[in-house]
Amino acid sequence: MPILLHVGCGSKRKNQTTRGFNTPEWHELRLDIDPAVSPDIVGTMTDMSAVASESVDSIFSSHNIEHLYPHEVPVALKEFLRVLNPQGFAVITCPDLQSVCALVAADKLTEPAYTAPVGPIAPLDILYGYRPALARGNLYMAHRCGFTQKVLTGTLYAAGFAQVAATRRGHPSYDLWALATKSPMEETALRALAVQHLPLAGARP
Repeated sequence: MPILLHVGCGSKRKNQTTRGFNTPEWHELRLDIDPAVSPDIVGTMTDMSAVASESVDSIFSSHNIEHLYPHEVPVALKEFLRVLNPQGFAVITCPDLQSVCALVAADKLTEPAYTAPVGPIAPLDILYGYRPALARGNLYMAHRCGFTQKVLTGTLYAAGFAQVAATRRGHPSYDLWALATKSPMEETALRALAVQHLPLAGARP
């Protein structure tokens, strides 16, 4: 049974990850820094020492990487590569600063970009972290770095991933999605994975 390591899971389960992971075939291991969300493993992206090397088939990381300082991002991605088996792959999603900054350039920094279940989300929240959560003392929610599609793709290659397919979504999502493989893969196989795990089938390798 393939193992999905759900990094920075929060309260979410695999049914809130991707179409491809939301099947009975995948066994989910949840990892989070916050013990209050009852993860299987308490740990951070930069130190997943509780996870054995080459022990998981895939990683899903949603809106976590932007919480790291820039110098920590390569450390986290090296950890991702370490725990993935040779045929493994990671699916990473995070805010798209290019589309968010278009709103900032239009002088809409504090105007709602979209409405989430928790309420209106402004570009300021996307850039620096959700302000109401920060005000309540949840500093895990602070954002310390950011990416465009070009930068995220280049960062994944620089960390040692063999191939990357990525896409970006504007309103109302304002996010990036990337699928990165540990080993080289035929383009047709990469595209098939992208269809299963990325929100748009037209993701560019």
